[in-house]
Amino acid sequence: MNSSELNKPIALGRARIKYARKKVAAIEAAARVFAERGFHGATTQDIAQAMGIQQGSLYYYFKSKEQALQEVCEYGFDNYVERMTKICAKEQPFEAKMLAIVTSHLSQYAQTDYALKVHNEQRLFLPKERRVRIKELGSTYRELLEQTLRQGIKSGVIREDIDTHFAAYSIIGLCNTWGANLARDKSLKLFETIEQCSDFILYGTLRLRQSSNG
Repeated sequence: MNSSELNKPIALGRARIKYARKKVAAIEAAARVFAERGFHGATTQDIAQAMGIQQGSLYYYFKSKEQALQEVCEYGFDNYVERMTKICAKEQPFEAKMLAIVTSHLSQYAQTDYALKVHNEQRLFLPKERRVRIKELGSTYRELLEQTLRQGIKSGVIREDIDTHFAAYSIIGLCNTWGANLARDKSLKLFETIEQCSDFILYGTLRLRQSSNG
C-alpha cells in the first residue's frame, strides 16, 4: 500500500469534520433567519446570505427550506434534552435536581438561543412526518422529568399519590410559560423567576399543616 492510499482515511476523516462544522454553521444561520423572519417570511436565499455562500451551495446542506426548519428544531431541542439527561444522571437530592432542571429550562429562554426559539414557536409549520424526531425528543424530556419525580416519591420527599405524568406536563407548562415571558419582557429577572417557579413546584401554595402535637 502506497502513502497516498494510507492517507485516504485521514483525508476522509478531515473532510467529514469540515463538513460537520459547516453543517452546524448552516443550521445556526438558518435558526437566526427563521427567528428573525419566521418560516414563511424567510427564503433559502436569506439563509445562504447569512452563511455568506451562493444560494445554490445551500443545497449541499439542506434540500429544502422545510428540511432546514426541521433540522433547526431538532438541533435546538436535542441540546435541551442533552442537558436534561446530564442533570438527571447526577446523584443529588430531589430539591437540588429540580432546581437544576428549572434553571436549565428557563435559562435557555433568557439566552439568545435561536434554534430553541424557532423550535418553540415554529415547529408546527412542519408536516407531521417531519416532526417525528422532535416528538421523540419531547417524550424523552418528559420521561426524564417523570423519572425524577418518581425518585422524589421513592425518597419520601414528595407525596406518594402524585400523578407523575400529570405533574411533569404541568412543570413543563409552567416553565414554558415563564420562559416565554422572560424572552418577551426584558424587565423580568432570570434568577428571581427561577426561584419563584422552583418554590411553586416544590412547595405549592398551601401553608404547611401544623402537627397535631404542635
